[in-house]
Amino acid sequence: MRGEYKVPGGKLVAVDLEVENERLSQVSVSGDFFLEPEEALLDVNAALTGLSVDASVEQLTSSIEGAVDSQTAFIGFTPEAVGIAVRRALGKATGWHDHTFDVIGPVTMDPAMHVALDEVIGREVADGTRPPTFRFWDWDSPLVVIGSFQSYVNEIDADGAAQHGIDVVRRVSGGGAMFMEPGNCITYSLVVPGSLVEGLSFERSYSFLDDWVIEALAEVGVKAHFVPLNDIASDAGKIGGAAQKRFAGGSVLHHVTMAYDIDADKMTEVLRIGREKMSDKGTRSANKRVDPMRSQTGLSRDAIIDAFLQTFRRRYATHESDYTEAELAEARELVAAKFSTPEWTHRVP
Repeated sequence: MRGEYKVPGGKLVAVDLEVENERLSQVSVSGDFFLEPEEALLDVNAALTGLSVDASVEQLTSSIEGAVDSQTAFIGFTPEAVGIAVRRALGKATGWHDHTFDVIGPVTMDPAMHVALDEVIGREVADGTRPPTFRFWDWDSPLVVIGSFQSYVNEIDADGAAQHGIDVVRRVSGGGAMFMEPGNCITYSLVVPGSLVEGLSFERSYSFLDDWVIEALAEVGVKAHFVPLNDIASDAGKIGGAAQKRFAGGSVLHHVTMAYDIDADKMTEVLRIGREKMSDKGTRSANKRVDPMRSQTGLSRDAIIDAFLQTFRRRYATHESDYTEAELAEARELVAAKFSTPEWTHRVP
């Protein structure tokens, strides 16, 4: 049995092993990493040998850490990475190339529908009725999407929202507010089975699920990097942020919004927190824009989305897909029964 795990921004870890009486045997760890002293590799192999096939990543990691000297240097990888590779070898965890992803390009609709579709598709991936799915949002009206745990009163200036005709919807994932007018940002959702992030901490899962987009950004001329916990930035500042929701059925929703060309004045009239964040950035002048993706790439929004899709398709096995009538019907019901109700929108006062 063989499992591999590529550390985001690091090295490849491979584990070959056998199973005897529900225990790990003949364990051999290899890869393009660095380890000092090199003799510690024998200790790593020995620490894994004899462990139960049901050992979690945490247990595997702990066994390795307890077996090596405190001065041992893991360079380009971690004991946790070895544990993930072991779980993949056993078929307990999966990698990107174990899946074929449904890809859905931008479809223009009421933005609240996209919020609802995150929940619908999240359930389907958990149930196994839809493969892992990567999709872009597009929308026909302005909306502020607040995080699951944000306070409506603290985040939204109701008078400003009413003045500009901007509705507010609460999504199922945490994180901050998304100020969304047609054409002003780039948003995508990725729904995967929990096995893909098996053993990863919440922080590590953010960078892991967006490792591909760092390459995609480089291809449109942006040298980007992660800023823990959930931001993507360039040398010129923040580009976007991510949010996640782990569904009880076992799937993980991961979505990202990047600013393309946002009207900062309008945003600060609608978002109270936006007003505070922008106060130290000199954005009080009229017609000021927040436009990292437009200014740093010189490309249209459509061209950037196309480049992102090409990168994702090149890296992973994909299948072109679309929303089913049943999914759209269920999303419409969720908008009416949940996402458009005051009880849900104001559930955190």
